[in-house]
Amino acid sequence: MRLTVAQALVRFLAAQYTERDGRRRRLVAATWGIFGHGNVAGIGQALLESGPQAMPFLQGRNEQAMVHAAVGYARQSGRLSTHAVTTSIGPGATNLVTGAALATINRIPVLLLPGDTFATRPADPVLQQLEVPHAGDVSVNDCLRPVSRHFDRVTRPEALIPAALQAVRVLTDPVQTGAVTLALPQDVQAEAYDWPEEFFAERVWGVRRPRPDRAELAAAADAVRGSARPLIVAGGGIRHSEAQASLAALAEATGIPVAVTQAGKGVLPYGHPADVGGIGHTGTATAAALAREADLVLAAGTRLSDFTTASATLFQHPGVRFTGLNLDPYDAHKLAARPLVADAREALDELREALAGHRVDAAYETAYRQEAARWEARVDLAYAVPAPDEELPPTQAQVLGLLDALVDGSDILVNAAGSLPGDLHKLWRARSADQYHLEYGYSCMGYEIPAALGVALAAPGRPVWALVGDGTYLMNPTEIVTAVQEGVPIRVVVLDNHGYASIGGLSGAVGAEGFGTAYRFRAPDGAYTGDPLPVDLAANAASLGMAVIRARTVRDLREALAEARSATRPTCVYVQTRTPDTVSGPPPAQAWWDVPVAETATRKAASQAREEYDRQAAQRRRHL
Repeated sequence: MRLTVAQALVRFLAAQYTERDGRRRRLVAATWGIFGHGNVAGIGQALLESGPQAMPFLQGRNEQAMVHAAVGYARQSGRLSTHAVTTSIGPGATNLVTGAALATINRIPVLLLPGDTFATRPADPVLQQLEVPHAGDVSVNDCLRPVSRHFDRVTRPEALIPAALQAVRVLTDPVQTGAVTLALPQDVQAEAYDWPEEFFAERVWGVRRPRPDRAELAAAADAVRGSARPLIVAGGGIRHSEAQASLAALAEATGIPVAVTQAGKGVLPYGHPADVGGIGHTGTATAAALAREADLVLAAGTRLSDFTTASATLFQHPGVRFTGLNLDPYDAHKLAARPLVADAREALDELREALAGHRVDAAYETAYRQEAARWEARVDLAYAVPAPDEELPPTQAQVLGLLDALVDGSDILVNAAGSLPGDLHKLWRARSADQYHLEYGYSCMGYEIPAALGVALAAPGRPVWALVGDGTYLMNPTEIVTAVQEGVPIRVVVLDNHGYASIGGLSGAVGAEGFGTAYRFRAPDGAYTGDPLPVDLAANAASLGMAVIRARTVRDLREALAEARSATRPTCVYVQTRTPDTVSGPPPAQAWWDVPVAETATRKAASQAREEYDRQAAQRRRHL
């Protein structure tokens, strides 16, 4: 079959499927693209020729945002289906780097197809080509190597066959998956070749569920039986494995409490008796206290990042030991854990069977449930709106409380950066397994709006909310235009607090005094402490095609959120949160996070912050 390389690639991708638990899904459900001279005559022409039935096309506005949308779609699809992203050479390709890093860090599959310079070099340099005097085969696409799980450059037509097969192998591998990059020289894209028809045959890639090793399973069960205060730390791997029911069954059978990471929140629904809330720097006091006293930690499907471990200060029991349940041996061995390398659902089910008849001490179970109930009372206080507040601007916690009172299990919340992740992790009451969509592996400002679009494409008919601060909104609002174009009714809630409120709070805590974090005019002394900038983000959203509802008070906001939830077109709710009370309401951090403070300084704030830093850092442990 004689086709160009680009035509062959599109045809090949249209025939790839995943299958897990008897459910088959198309691997690459659509392709995002922005065209330039490096891909318009190749991939662009191939997509036009194939037609939307073979490969649907989505028009993006920013290359990074297109990757975020693909990631949102893939995560909502359980990593069993994703999108491809095509760009031209030059800035179009380098704009992919941030999105690729986010996908790889979060272990979410996405296929990147950047154009590349001429393989045959008839014109050297071509427009946008990076010239590297010591290496003639380097292009800007090589920036994608360290942030991709697999990278290949297709410099000959026949090289596409092994390259495409390897790309799909990695995309469908639950351990290796992440960003996969196939760099496509623009001349090779348009070159014709006689392809074997078998290359385009339908292929189904089974997504494995490895069972645990018997010895590792026995060791894990013995560790649980031998512990007095076990704790399960559940991460995003529980979601990816669809192991929520298995986790709940283990917790119910044994009484072991479950604390959740940002990626894991929601794996137990709000109100489950074993749920003790978020763990780590942004977590609950209940989970932090349990972690400090735990003698066994079962880390299930988590990377154990510094936020989760409170920068290695959280697990303080002298004899604490870890069992690492993870599909990836790299993560299973962290903190010198006893590894339990397996699919989370399979391992949790078999561990429950191995622990038949075992249950934690009743006093332990009663105590953590009482502490969890006390924390929920603190959440109620943070969400509360006293009568006088009805006519005032809301606090950020009150915004979440109003949304909490409105949504049900069908709603999905998308967030990634700023002060909102901390408030959400402490306060939000997840009503379904996929309601809480926090990207906190890369905590990338600008992820929320395009990711919400991707989530909505994967979950049509469900209300999808992108919660953003003003700083995040300004980073990447471009895909609002795509949502309007495609008629996807995402809801964007913009909380305007006139600056980088989260990093401003951190700046104050580490002695940097909020320097450079406020969106204000300069004062006479040169600092950004003047009046707030006259920026109208609501007008901006309207100019991009959204329906916009401005809310000035708590009462306004309650009505605005209800109106947005029932909207049938992309809708923005804009509110200025109460200042200076921009991030108050929820209790402060219950566990430390290591941000090094100046060891010498002339300013009092930095000297005081260093004293606190040294006190906290002294609690750090090496778990060996």
